[in-house]
Amino acid sequence: MNMNNGNFAASLRLKNVSWAPVKNSKKILHPINFNLVPGRVLGVVGPNGAGKSTLLRLIYRYLVPSSGTIQLDGIDIWSLTSREAACNVAAVLQEQTSDFALTVSEIVELGRTPHRKSFGASGGAQDAAIVYNSLDRLNLLELSNRQLFTLSGGEHQRVMVARALAQEPRLLILDEPTNHLDIRHQLEVLGLIRNLPLTIVITLHDLNIAAKSCDDVLILKAGRSLGFGPPDTVLSEEAVTNAFGVKAKRERLMPSNDEHFTFQL
Repeated sequence: MNMNNGNFAASLRLKNVSWAPVKNSKKILHPINFNLVPGRVLGVVGPNGAGKSTLLRLIYRYLVPSSGTIQLDGIDIWSLTSREAACNVAAVLQEQTSDFALTVSEIVELGRTPHRKSFGASGGAQDAAIVYNSLDRLNLLELSNRQLFTLSGGEHQRVMVARALAQEPRLLILDEPTNHLDIRHQLEVLGLIRNLPLTIVITLHDLNIAAKSCDDVLILKAGRSLGFGPPDTVLSEEAVTNAFGVKAKRERLMPSNDEHFTFQL
């Protein structure tokens, strides 16, 4: 199935998507609905246990919805083959093993696997160029011959983002991609994400980062949606206070005049 409709970024639509561990058991995620247009960055926010990671697992096909459909460019993702799904959706997760006896370059090259005709087939010049560009974007060229287990947490995270970019997805899923990164690399990764010609779904704990880095925000609490839309409207003091159980106040920083959330118990 050819899903390339002339727009490299894909649309993502969730229609009444819910999930429970077993049939008729208590729902972890209650029906979620939203329509994310191509090329936008969606930030999923909420307290621990809100259902953020469950939602991501549904979108990248690790979990099957208990109800509803997840559509990529209007096509149910579960109607795609595994290869088709992997050519269109890539995920960077919080917990990934780091004990591979592989180099950074070899890990990033794994992102090309779905595009090859057979498992284990070697890539040509085009694959090599894509891997090189992915390493370069994440400032990893100097580390390309290092084994993955020798890297710091922040370096490891950048390698996984580079692997996802090498996959050339149309939808990129990132679960807390700024974890373990110092301030400089947080800003670099977030800046990179903003400039990618992809549709992106990203979970974030920092609401101020979400407000600045995302086109749309989805707030979750106890598996339910409290709002979806632009950060300026969705991240209200009332909504944040309700979601996180704190007193949230939106203030302005001087002299930048940027809005900034502060919190009190």
